[in-house]
This record gives sequence, structure tokens and C-alpha cells, in this order.
Amino acid sequence: MRRSCPSRQVFVTAMPASERILGVEGGGTKTAWVLVERAPDGLRVIDQGKLPPSNFRLTSTDRLRSIFRQLPAEADRVGIFLAGCGADDRRSLESLCAEIWPRAKIAAGSDRDSGLAAALGHGDGIVVNAGTGASVTGRRGDRIEKAGGWGHILGDAGGGYYLSVQALRLILREYDLQGGETQFTADILRALSLNSRDELVRWAQNADKMEIATMARTVFEAATKDDANALKIIEEGTGVLSEYTEAVATRLHLLAPKVILLGGLFQRDSVYTHAFRRKLKKKMPDARVAMSEQSPELGAAWLAAELEEPASFSIERSGTGMENLARALTEQRNPRSEGLEKLSAQELVELFIEEEQFVQAALRKAAASLARGVEMVAAALRQDGRLYYVGAGTSGRLGALDASEIPPTFGASPETVQGIMAGGVNALYRSVEGAEDERGAGALAIDERGVAAADIVCGISASGRTPFVLGALAEAKKRGAQTMLLTCNPARVRGKGIDLEIDLETGPEILTGSTRLKAGTATKVALNIFSTGAMVALGKVRGNMMVGLAPCNDKLRDRAARLVAELGKCDYAEACERLQKNGWNLRAALAQGSTVGDGM
Repeated sequence: MRRSCPSRQVFVTAMPASERILGVEGGGTKTAWVLVERAPDGLRVIDQGKLPPSNFRLTSTDRLRSIFRQLPAEADRVGIFLAGCGADDRRSLESLCAEIWPRAKIAAGSDRDSGLAAALGHGDGIVVNAGTGASVTGRRGDRIEKAGGWGHILGDAGGGYYLSVQALRLILREYDLQGGETQFTADILRALSLNSRDELVRWAQNADKMEIATMARTVFEAATKDDANALKIIEEGTGVLSEYTEAVATRLHLLAPKVILLGGLFQRDSVYTHAFRRKLKKKMPDARVAMSEQSPELGAAWLAAELEEPASFSIERSGTGMENLARALTEQRNPRSEGLEKLSAQELVELFIEEEQFVQAALRKAAASLARGVEMVAAALRQDGRLYYVGAGTSGRLGALDASEIPPTFGASPETVQGIMAGGVNALYRSVEGAEDERGAGALAIDERGVAAADIVCGISASGRTPFVLGALAEAKKRGAQTMLLTCNPARVRGKGIDLEIDLETGPEILTGSTRLKAGTATKVALNIFSTGAMVALGKVRGNMMVGLAPCNDKLRDRAARLVAELGKCDYAEACERLQKNGWNLRAALAQGSTVGDGM
């Protein structure tokens, strides 16, 4: 569960030697954690990472238990602070934590608590937290005042969900009043890979809180282009947060408070930070606004450690994981494509075509291993097992693509071949920050899909080092499933316990490091080989014809009719009649033809 480029942070405090402290902060976007231990100069971060969301009110107990089991098991103290955890919920959260860490001292509560600790330590001031939701919390001495943070139905104004809902409402209101489509509407549709306003409405009606909140990024992107609608939404969001901040300061009698900003909306998008600063300055010109220097998960660890002084820290970067990536063959420069920008269109095309020879050579070199992969997949499916493709980025999208083609092509159940994508469905059409970096998230995905001993899991990683993929394979192996790893990096560091490893030596890319090119092409062919070969072995093909296809559109119905006409020795009209009588079940229509033929 170690991130590829971890930070090392040192806290100055006095604690028993060797004590390990786990800090966890969970919200609507992610679960962030950090593990610290005693060092000669204080507490030192030894590991950290992120897992899927863990809002206490929106996440089932079983789901929380599964997430917690992917966190480090060895800890003497555990601080877990989750969004949605009220005062009445703390005992339930503590009991759940005690199941996972029975010997640890547990501190549990709301993400407000960890945010306050991270931003202020024991000091006075106000914390404005804007992520999926939003809240304002202030402290002066022993007194704490709050505003916002009532949940996405009643409150959370100024958070990502709020901004996204405002965007949806504005789009529809603008259409109702003025008709036609705006550029802002087009931006939203593009970001969600939707084609019409009606599709957008259906999507919004079925999307959950976290999915809707992801639209905030598109609002910020539009605002940077001076889109009036996006700027209006941002002004509304930051206006509410500045009003809450003023109200909390007034109740605490803080005239020139320290105001610390937390959360993804402030950290990633300076447009939101600048808008909030501008709004607050008009209301409280003497307020001192700054970004939090510590993350909420560090605040959670701070609370679990029961420190008496605010923690100070330094950061040392470690590049070990990146050095491994830098040695990958796919990351090397291709001498044949240097000066790419100087080529004409014709020369560029010729270069791409010439480079494809390396794809074919890589596949031929791995032919025996690919054949073994087909046999393993076919054997698993024959025993009612399932094939899972696991990947991130291009690799994950290719796996999801191949899996999605199996039901219409071969008539197999959608459960037979499944894709697991780092970052979930949103990552299919847009980048999800850091999704591939977490081994624990990969293991959790395997757990939640219910992978069993009869199944086979194929990890896809051009570099062969993607943590999400390796974590998934390790968890699958623990469950007794067979495992394969498909890479394009023969120079990688070999792992242990993987049943079949296939390295497609496609070489350096035309565009350095862009593995959607040759590596992606070779990977797509390999996945085609696995799934098609297995379906052939399972009797889903007659000759070279798809006798199991599902005729779900005009093109496929036409193909089915031609197939029945050829195999059933009848004309096109009779083939259509047979298919219609059998509810367009291709196998049934072919069986009817055989029965008729036998009786003639």
C-alpha cells in the first residue's frame, strides 16, 4: 500500500519508542491514511496512501470493514475520523475499529476533528474545509463553533456536490428560459461522455453523491476560460463559505482570525481559492488566510497520539519507485522518432506504420505464453469461473473494452468476463488522480467483486509495476484464484506468486512513455487472443462464425439472419422468420433448422 513517491515527515514530540500510530481521514472522495512511528527526532511517516471513500453515513458497515482491512494491521494507536460521523456515532465507529485493531488504542470522530487538528493543532482560528462537502469550524480556547456540513441534502453549500448540482440546475434553467445549448452545457456533456441534455438528466437521476461531485472540476475548467455561468457558480459557493466564516468568527469574537483552508477544492483549484479570499476580504479585511500545512490524516494521527503541542514537520522525498519506472523499456526514448515535430504528415504516418512491426514481433515472441494464457482462461471459464481484467489508465480501459464486447459477441453473461478499472467508471473517460498508486485499492476491488478460487485474474500494466494491479493480483492469489500479469517491460523487477507472466517487448514508444501506442496495440491483441481463444474452446464459435452473438441491433440482426441462412441452408427471409419465432435467439433458430432438416 506504499505510494510510488512517498513523503517522509517528522513530528517533534515525546512518545514511547517503537510506537506505531495510524491516522485515517475518510470523506466522500477518498480515505486517506498515514502510518507514523517513533524516531530519534520525533514521529516519522513510514507509509501513507489512499483508499475509496468512507463517509460514515453513506457507506455501509460491511463496506467500511472491507476498507479498514486494507489499512496497515500493525498499529498501537489508531485515529479514524470520518465525514458523517456525529457524536452519537463515535461508539459504533470505535467498535468497528476494535474488530480490525483489537490491541490498539482507538480515537474516532468526525473529519471536522482531524481537520481542526491538522490546521490549528491546539491553536485558535477557523478551518474552512471544501471537498465533496463543505464545512466551517472555529475554535477559541475550549469553545468550538460550526457552520455548514449538514450533509448533501440539507447543506454542504460550497462543496463539490453543491457546485455540481448548481451547474446542472443552471444548465436546465438556461435552456428553459432561452432555449438552445450553451458552451457550458457542451463542456459538461463532454466531461461525462454524454450526448444530449436528456442523457444528462437521466445520468443525474441515477448518479450518487460522489459521482455528481466530480463535475466540480469541469466547473473550474470553464471558469478559467471566463465562462459566465461557471464564474457565477463559483461566486455563489465561495460567497456562502465566506458568510459561514464571518458568522463563526462573530460567535467566537475573533476579530482578525487565522483562517486555514482544507479540502480538494482549495488544494487543486486556485480559481476557488482566489474567489474565496476575495469574498472574505470584503467581509473580514483583517483575516489571515492560508493553506493548511498538514493533511487531515496527519491530524488524525496527531489526535491518536494525544500530543500536547502542535506538531511540526519536515519533508524528505524518496524517488525509489520512480527510479524503477524510469528503467522501464516503455519509458526509454526511441531514436527512430527523434525530431518528431519536424516530420511531414506523410512521414509521420510512415513512421507509425513502420513501428508496428515491433508489435507483431513482440506477439510472435510471446506466442507460447499467450497460448498458455488461453488455456488457463478456458479452463477457468469451463468450471464456471470468471475472467477479471485489472488495470489503470490505458491498460484498464483496454480490459474494460474487451470485457464489454463478450456478451454481444458470444452471448456470454456479463459476469463471465469483467473489467476492474483503477478509479472506477469515471476513469474510463477521464484521468482520476492517483487512482493507480494504491495497492490497497486494488485488493479492495478484488474483495468487493467476490473473486473466488475458480476465477482467473489478469493484471494489465505496461510497466509491470502499477501498485493497483499488483495489489489486486496479490489479493486474488490469497483467495486461491489463478493469476496472470501482462506487461510490455521485460526488464521489470519480477514479483512472486503470479502463475503466468507475459512480457510483450514492443520497445520504446514513438512518443516517449505514451504506452497507448505500441504497448496499447499489443495489449489489445493479447486480450483479444485470451477472450476469443477461450470462447472458441467453450464452443461459442462454429467454423469462424459467432453462433452465440446477441442480435441487439439492426446490424447484428442482419448478421444473425445471414448466419442462419448459411448454416441452416435456407434463404434470408426464412432465416429471419426462424429468428423471429425464437425471439432472435440464434442458437435456438439454428437448432430449429437442424430439426427441420432431420425430419425432411
